Amino acid sequence: MEFLLEPLEYEFFRHGLLAALMVGSLCGVIGVYVILRGMSYVGHGLSHAAFGGAVVGFTLNFNFYAGAGAMGLLAALLINRITKNGRIKSDAAIGIVTTAMFALGVVIISRARTFTQSFEAALFGNILGITGDDLLVIGLVTASTMIAMFFMYRPLLFSTFDNEAARVFGIRTGIVQLIFSLLLTLSIIASMNVVGVTMIAATLIAPAVTARMMTDSFSRMLIYSLIIGAVTGVAGMYLSYVFNAASGATIVLFGALLFCLSVLIKYVREKFILRANLHRHGDLMHAHPHGQGHGVRDPERASKKTDKGEPA
Repeated sequence: MEFLLEPLEYEFFRHGLLAALMVGSLCGVIGVYVILRGMSYVGHGLSHAAFGGAVVGFTLNFNFYAGAGAMGLLAALLINRITKNGRIKSDAAIGIVTTAMFALGVVIISRARTFTQSFEAALFGNILGITGDDLLVIGLVTASTMIAMFFMYRPLLFSTFDNEAARVFGIRTGIVQLIFSLLLTLSIIASMNVVGVTMIAATLIAPAVTARMMTDSFSRMLIYSLIIGAVTGVAGMYLSYVFNAASGATIVLFGALLFCLSVLIKYVREKFILRANLHRHGDLMHAHPHGQGHGVRDPERASKKTDKGEPA
């Protein structure tokens, strides 16, 4: 108990712990959609665009979050527009748009060296410098994102697994994609001061991929990823306190460790199941695999009839 309570005597640790808990939970949930939609590179790119916006906003005496949010949303809209006709692939558009915005921020910093130190937190994270205002922003983003994703659960689910079928069933996939891009941008902005631009992608992806190793059910994957993200944030904070290491990097490393453990456990479990299912007939040994799906499935969707507008 002393190990758990001692760090809580410091206000900066309490603020950091709460921020890590909220950001971990937020990234855990939205990260599931990111990896299943193949948008891992988008999350990485938007964080760079948001950094450029933060620098521009600071230069123009705007709020840090306002500048980052405006540039991140602009990047998402530009990427969506450039790739709409299919002639330019999303990875190329992301590389051009977000890198250009990041480069703009670097150029401005190089020209006005007086505030170079102000953006080290955005690049590498400064969770121990989280203020009450930062906690308020993170809390509002976390709450609004969770509420929005709750009410958009089925449109997001449908368009994630089969975008064309979702369009046929009357779901406005373009609007869904736009709203999701906005939620992703807000999540990245809320996470910038916690883990930094350079490590946001890992914070988004690691909990979701770890959860993917544990289940084939979409709904359970969401719950597992949320829990893993929250545990990763809290455990990473305590480990950074014990080892006197950078908090953001420690959180990311602990998330990577959990992923490695999940891969190992899955490998051992599959070997055990295969051995348990081996049958010997004389000198012939073979296995009867007991069917387990390899794709992410949602039990709620599977139980619905297609005539109700839901895919089986």
